[in-house]
Amino acid sequence: MATLAFPVPAPAPEPAHLPRNVEAEAAMLGAMMIDNRLADDLLDRLEPAHFFEPLHGRVFAAIRTLRAADMLATPVTLRPMFEADEGMKELGGPAYLATLTGSGAGLIGAREFARQIYDLAMLRALVSVGRTLVDRAMDTSEEVNPRAQIELAEEELFKVAVDGGAENSVKTFAQAMTLVTRQAQRALDSGGHIAGITTGLDSLNEKVGGLHASDLVILAGRPGMGKTSLATNIAFNAARRWMRDGEDGIEPAKSVGAKVAFFSLEMSADQLAGRIVAEQARINSGVLRSGKINREEFTRLSNTAVELQNLPLYIDDTAALTIAGLHTRARRLKRRQNNQLGLIIVDYLQLLNGSGRSSSDNRVQEISEISRGLKALAKDLDVPVLALSQLSRAVESREDKRPMLSDLRESGSIEQDADMVWFVYRDEYYHLFKEPATPNEHSSELERQKYTEWHDAQLKVANKATLIVAKQRHGSTGAFDLRFDSEFTRFSDLAEPGRHGYER
Repeated sequence: MATLAFPVPAPAPEPAHLPRNVEAEAAMLGAMMIDNRLADDLLDRLEPAHFFEPLHGRVFAAIRTLRAADMLATPVTLRPMFEADEGMKELGGPAYLATLTGSGAGLIGAREFARQIYDLAMLRALVSVGRTLVDRAMDTSEEVNPRAQIELAEEELFKVAVDGGAENSVKTFAQAMTLVTRQAQRALDSGGHIAGITTGLDSLNEKVGGLHASDLVILAGRPGMGKTSLATNIAFNAARRWMRDGEDGIEPAKSVGAKVAFFSLEMSADQLAGRIVAEQARINSGVLRSGKINREEFTRLSNTAVELQNLPLYIDDTAALTIAGLHTRARRLKRRQNNQLGLIIVDYLQLLNGSGRSSSDNRVQEISEISRGLKALAKDLDVPVLALSQLSRAVESREDKRPMLSDLRESGSIEQDADMVWFVYRDEYYHLFKEPATPNEHSSELERQKYTEWHDAQLKVANKATLIVAKQRHGSTGAFDLRFDSEFTRFSDLAEPGRHGYER
């Protein structure tokens, strides 16, 4: 490359061997000030931090500020912004800005210079990650945790890889419409009018159209409502549909099933797998855990286990997982599955840990970081993320115990970040606590009547659960009933006569 006609700043106080091209930075900035149309084209491709010379990064940021206000960015309009800039003073003051425009070389190769500046910035970031990794590996003054260091390094490398991704994420209207058409074709071919991943529950699919890529779905409920059971049911249904579609010769892109990653922070992998197999074999999981299973039940269990041994459902039961670690493990699993991972489930959100960067961070801030991280994960991997969440105890103090968005525990950012919020509610759970004494020969007529009324009400709510779609960014909210078989912790659609719902 020919030497340019203008001076460049002295090298920044960085090791001399770091990749950089300060002259390319100067040439590109000069071209941007000569032709602001060129500046508008390049401003979204770079960030001030991509410049090796800090002064050049500040000039770039100033040009962006002026263009955002629809003002000309020239040496004259930029001059007041650098009157007090110490770095500029070392080069003779704001007159340096005019010097940058003294050569037209940048006009010809400005876009190539921008690409080179970005690539060199990536190389410097890789050098920084490598040095940090070496320093951490050599430091044994604190507890040594090699796996945590590897996950942290993977996370930092991923950040380098996606830096500048805004340019790649821009799509023409034609490209966006192709995606919409593809989703519509998938819904038509599914026969169930599902545009996303199936939940295996027709009533839920009808309400939300399945689970959609890049969506964060929050499934919340009080303890005992069955939210983990519903999540495992959905995980199984999606994975089984994927397996059956593959057996039927349906292309992976056209399947409404999915390979599923289930991050279980509360239950171990064998407990979760045992629960799923027991659900499908229709064996009481409590009987299975207590060892009171009979031979006929064992035969059903064994046959079901053989049938499901190739189920594309992957369970990670790592305890005390951080949101960064979750990102790393999910990305790693998607790569191993040839980018075919289609659904991520997290049980549950409050058991994840944040970055812990500051000891002053409180729990609300940490939950906010986690919910933002889960939404970022959904967008980064382009898969739906279903995250379970606890509700606050405020529900228990109300007469009407149906949950509301304000009951989401510890952070309003969960509601803000979520594309959908579902609540699972079982009136039967609370109604059982109201059971009066069973009448006997000494009971009064009033006591008998009271028990009869309770019993009649119990029959109406028995084996029923209500799923409330409290937020849906792309559709209506509402509620509908599902059947819940408490013996096998299994959700299913109600028969049509008893099925109802409402919208608002």
